[in-house]
Amino acid sequence: MAARGFVAGDLPDLIPEVWAQEALMILESNMVMGNLVHRDFENEVASYGDVVNTRQPATFSAARKGDGDDVTVQDAQSTNVAVPLNQHLHTSFMIYDGEESKSMTDLIALYLKPGVLSIAEAVDQILAGQAYQFVGNAVGKIGTSLTRTSVVSLKEQLDILKVPQMGRNLVLTASQQADLLDNDNFTNAEKIGDTGTALREGSLGRKFGFDIFMDQNMPSVAAGNTSVTGAINAAAGYVVGTTSLTVDGFSAAITNGSWCTVDGQPYMITSTTGGSTPTVLVFSGCLRAAVANDAVVVVYTPGAINLAAGYAAAWYKAMVVDGFTVAPKSQQLITFGTTIGNKYSALGTPTTTSLTVNRPLDAALADDAVVGIGPAGQYGLGFHRNALALVTRPLARPRAGTGAASAVAAYNGLAMRATITYNGTKQGHLVTLDMLCGTTTLNSNLGAVLLA
Repeated sequence: MAARGFVAGDLPDLIPEVWAQEALMILESNMVMGNLVHRDFENEVASYGDVVNTRQPATFSAARKGDGDDVTVQDAQSTNVAVPLNQHLHTSFMIYDGEESKSMTDLIALYLKPGVLSIAEAVDQILAGQAYQFVGNAVGKIGTSLTRTSVVSLKEQLDILKVPQMGRNLVLTASQQADLLDNDNFTNAEKIGDTGTALREGSLGRKFGFDIFMDQNMPSVAAGNTSVTGAINAAAGYVVGTTSLTVDGFSAAITNGSWCTVDGQPYMITSTTGGSTPTVLVFSGCLRAAVANDAVVVVYTPGAINLAAGYAAAWYKAMVVDGFTVAPKSQQLITFGTTIGNKYSALGTPTTTSLTVNRPLDAALADDAVVGIGPAGQYGLGFHRNALALVTRPLARPRAGTGAASAVAAYNGLAMRATITYNGTKQGHLVTLDMLCGTTTLNSNLGAVLLA
């Protein structure tokens, strides 16, 4: 009998169409951030690095007119936003010959669900790291517990930013959720009128105009980085909007591009006066809250890129760094140079010499470029769906005759590919689940960070 290649129907429980569809359902039901942002999907096969145009929803302004006046015609076109498809996420695993006697139910529990959960977690980590793009609108203080006032302040900030009332989400870290669950204003049935659901289920639901969720991938940055502490040196303190602060207590030069906290709020330092004994700090943006004399200023010591050739734009792998005596923390805010616009978060477990960020580099980095690290703390995010976008496109199936069985499932703005091949050396089927996506911030004025 002539030998033949592996085909989809050889094993009833290893049908790629079934695996792709099951994978897509598991993915959608296990994402948090991925289900709350604007999703852009077209059923056109794409490749890694392709750039697609998603749409930033249009805004209009009402105008007055009198009898006989012409109407003021506004452009009804939405703004195109270029998004590179530069996140090819995959999970691969072997199902050995001895395992193939198991039912589809067993295979889903043992292999498919854990495999897809890893991709769902990766999508959420990528999107959760985008929370730092909204730090310029931050409310609250790092190092303080959340209260009812914290959430009211966040609502006020979004109101000031004219974020639409409907469709607001609040995604919290585990610690922030615990703060609010321990607060009667969020769980007492007599106060919130939910017949005790919040207390029984440990769920915050919808409150203060927000649909509230907890996501374990939201930035929860552990303390322990190298830092130096000084204080505000101005008898009258400083008002909101100030960009330059007189300080004292610092005894060593501060590197431009370092991050600091001023009374619990994060800022990037762009220049200093005083050299080895800094007396003035200038930072990007301006004070978001008034500060008093002697308010504490904590500066986080940065590192630097350590590669003579530097790194090209779109680099997505680990980067070699130096200058850190303590490793950056998982999920920590990362910036490069003194450009505050491109913010990233640290993935995995960084070391003093190696760092990977949540998305490919927006721009090339030269050797010795400053690697700024953000303050330790809890970073929740209040936002409207149109603040962020997750863009996905289907991947092409392998060519016929390659010995691979593959299928793509697409539904509700998501696409997942499942590919199955036989490995004669390992005596089992290799299953690869993968998706192609990209993320972008559509409007940084449609969200605000909630600090704790």
